[in-house]
Amino acid sequence: MTATIALPNPVARRLFLQRHGLAESPSGPARGADLLALIERLGFVQVDSINTVARAHDLILFSRRPAYRPAALKQLLERDRTLFEHWTHDASVIPARFYPHWQIRFNRDRARLAERWRRWQGPGFEGKFEEILDHVARHGPVSSAEVGAGEARGSGGWWDWHPSKTALEYLWRVGRLSVTRREGFRKFYDLTERVLHPRHCTLVPPQAATIDWACDAALDRLGFATAGEIAAFFATVTPAEARDWCAAALAQGDLVEVLVEGADGSPRRAFSRPDVLQAASAAPVPPGRVRILSPFDPALRDRARAERLFGFSYRIEVFVPEAKRRYGYYVFPVLEGDRLIGRIDMKAWRDAGVLRVRAFWPEAGVDMGKGRCARLEAELNRMARFAGCERVDFASGWARGG
Repeated sequence: MTATIALPNPVARRLFLQRHGLAESPSGPARGADLLALIERLGFVQVDSINTVARAHDLILFSRRPAYRPAALKQLLERDRTLFEHWTHDASVIPARFYPHWQIRFNRDRARLAERWRRWQGPGFEGKFEEILDHVARHGPVSSAEVGAGEARGSGGWWDWHPSKTALEYLWRVGRLSVTRREGFRKFYDLTERVLHPRHCTLVPPQAATIDWACDAALDRLGFATAGEIAAFFATVTPAEARDWCAAALAQGDLVEVLVEGADGSPRRAFSRPDVLQAASAAPVPPGRVRILSPFDPALRDRARAERLFGFSYRIEVFVPEAKRRYGYYVFPVLEGDRLIGRIDMKAWRDAGVLRVRAFWPEAGVDMGKGRCARLEAELNRMARFAGCERVDFASGWARGG
């Protein structure tokens, strides 16, 4: 079918950034209902443990609301219970009202994970399910450190889980347990019915209703997308289910096909709402203020899409041997207006009260004049304060292209 709507690259960027909360000025309240509304707008916020400057979930929210502080997210998760922690494409915090639509994932993971983890752990971990559930029911929330004393472990490494730890994770992944809090970054699990409100944890929508919700909600948060991108957004439906949904919505006139112009001028076919051009025109022009983004920012999570749309090729090098890294261990993308202008290697040394900047690499064609350098340094000062540091130190020659 011939696409009837063409989205020029500047128009596509503007709409995409607006849907990701990056087209308006970074300001506004960042706690309680206002913070929850921001997370609902994004769909979810990825959780990550790396804390070279700030953890991913905190930096994602700070980049959109500089008034944000981590205690506000903790309150929504652990006191108000308006968020829950589970998996999308990775571990994330998700609005609690979306929880019923995770039932499809729980049901599918019961067999899939059991089979896969049985090959990895052996059959023993399944025998721990009732024991773990009984222990939690009688004693309250537990972490993996409080179960499995004396149990044999594997050969070492990140996946060196004893059977009780594996059972805890499995029971969480299939919805029997929920994360009730974190201490440091350690998860504490409790029975789901003691963590979430009954209106969330007892409702099981029909599978068709969840597929419709997940695809609809994903497209609204992306602005335009392929069926594969729609499926990958929440990762609760399969690519085949997303393709079928797109085909049906297209036939009904609820979707149109569009050609999205990439940063290199090449078109790519996708789906969008019929009013996509009006929606893009109504989106604000992204402000010129520089923002430092998390490597796990929702706008960058799909690396291939970010490269197509912004011409920005990004690879996180945490797991790359140091000698083979091109940039650094944990390098942050830098956004200015609707353009990703570079990446920066920095780390908070909180004991010394210093945010140390090792290097900034501007993208090709980005002129690091006085004005742009001043905007970047202003953002670094804001970032330092957020990270609990008193000042920013710059390594000699830090502006690699400046």
